[in-house]
Amino acid sequence: MKIVVTDGYTLNPGDLSWEKIALLGDLTVYDRTPIELIEERCATAEIILSNKTPFDRDMISKLSSLKMIGVLATGYNVIDTMAAREKNILVCNVPGYGTASVAQHTIALILELTNRVGLHTASVKAGDWVVSADWAYSRSPLIELAGKTLGIVGLGNIGRQTAIIAQAIGMKVIYNTPHKKKDVPYEYLNIEELFAKSDFISLHCPLNASNAGFVNETVIKKMKLSSFLINTARGQLINEQDLADALNHQGISGAALDVLSSEPPFQNNPLLTAQHCLITPHNAWMSREARGRIMNITEQNILSYIKKDPTHVIN
Repeated sequence: MKIVVTDGYTLNPGDLSWEKIALLGDLTVYDRTPIELIEERCATAEIILSNKTPFDRDMISKLSSLKMIGVLATGYNVIDTMAAREKNILVCNVPGYGTASVAQHTIALILELTNRVGLHTASVKAGDWVVSADWAYSRSPLIELAGKTLGIVGLGNIGRQTAIIAQAIGMKVIYNTPHKKKDVPYEYLNIEELFAKSDFISLHCPLNASNAGFVNETVIKKMKLSSFLINTARGQLINEQDLADALNHQGISGAALDVLSSEPPFQNNPLLTAQHCLITPHNAWMSREARGRIMNITEQNILSYIKKDPTHVIN
């Protein structure tokens, strides 16, 4: 059984092992696969493991040996799941692996927006404290989170974990999902109300056709001038020019993003030069612990496929 990993480097840059998966078949691991090489490299694969390598209807139709696509992540928007289903190809993902890591990163972004630890460390290292006339100083307003309202859009595992941490530091949590949930202690609001009432808004929803670009000029204008936007979900949820315009014209106080619409971003992405915008390179999920869980769950997905009792099937 031929197993091909199309883009394994971000998952395993060398600190983990492919050994357990290699025991399940003839394994070939590519660090990265350009689009023009996908068909050649995957032509005889029965199982393909992909993180961000796209498999559209045309490519899936060309891979006659393919029986399973294992997504090395929770999100699977790079796979045409309907086309795969039509060809009886399983598509399996890895749910829940990054809950703790992404929630932690979300809170880290909020803390960086409010405490600006990086800015002040750089200031001290530049010698500013040595020559300061005062024993303490601040290069940016510091904001206390206790009593502030965090609006969470999408209350899956990551959204819920973020809410728990936020409550632990004294924040009030409100939320929005497509359908109100019965098992949560937080206030449910529609999108317009949530954007209007929140001091911080954190996106944790999956990307789909109905919500692409929903964070646009209309909803951003409902935000408080003092509010902040955080996105660790998908970059395409945001109309990036609208957000950049709001940041550059003091429509909101700031944003912290771990994802952009194209990754790596194009040089002319307006958020790269926007004021008061912190950006990390889509690494909220990349703790060693979280990546280890991806490897383990992927191994189990393959074993389940072999036993004809597949798990985590999304199509």
